[in-house]
Amino acid sequence: MGIDLKKMRQKLADLHNRGGNGGARFWKPSEGENVVRILPTKDGDPFKHFHFHYNVGEKSGFLCPKKNFGDECPVCDFVSKLYNDGDDDSVQMARKLVAKSRFFSPVVVRGEDAEGVKVWGYSKTVYEGLLQLVLNPDYGDITDPHNGTDLVLTYGKAPGAMYPSTNITARRKATAISTDSDQMSEYLDSEPDFDNLFEVKSKEDVTAILDRFLLGGESDTSEGVVVPNKTGGTDVDTAFKDLLNS
Repeated sequence: MGIDLKKMRQKLADLHNRGGNGGARFWKPSEGENVVRILPTKDGDPFKHFHFHYNVGEKSGFLCPKKNFGDECPVCDFVSKLYNDGDDDSVQMARKLVAKSRFFSPVVVRGEDAEGVKVWGYSKTVYEGLLQLVLNPDYGDITDPHNGTDLVLTYGKAPGAMYPSTNITARRKATAISTDSDQMSEYLDSEPDFDNLFEVKSKEDVTAILDRFLLGGESDTSEGVVVPNKTGGTDVDTAFKDLLNS
């Protein structure tokens, strides 16, 4: 019997998945041109929206309990108090701490196809560009497995800019996700579990984070950095420090 290529692909994917979050591997574009294919999701919405608090003393952002789940959030309460105070310093701090949007999609990265499905995190600006693209009748469903569209992402920091930006261009020619039917099935069966993508903190957890911050703990000013849900004891903060605004 010959080698089972599907199993070999999975073994390769597993090598890139240590310290992960139940199967998802995060990806950010490198400087210059990157080509990706956004995959369809079972619920018909491949653009997953989350709200994160940054700059509150954690090494990276964490999910806002209120914006994501409708639960109480001590940071949101504190932000409201700061806005109500109304002085310049309070408003400036409130703007840093208020929950911010971040979006995620399952993708296949061209040139890294054998590594399987990855999760691409991006900003509201990129999200708006993607919505405009899918609502353009010239393109339509860019995630269609057989007649979808690859995207060219040009990533980099313009002179004088504080953060890098991402410019999206759709390929004019529609293509399949893969010409290999087994590979296509593997991609479609590997949708990340977005409901468990990130660690969910309780009200008590968030209160402790805020208390440490107010007592003079360090804050992280790198918006766009998020920590995935940890299924083991491996510290993955460093691996995800590169998930900056794009």
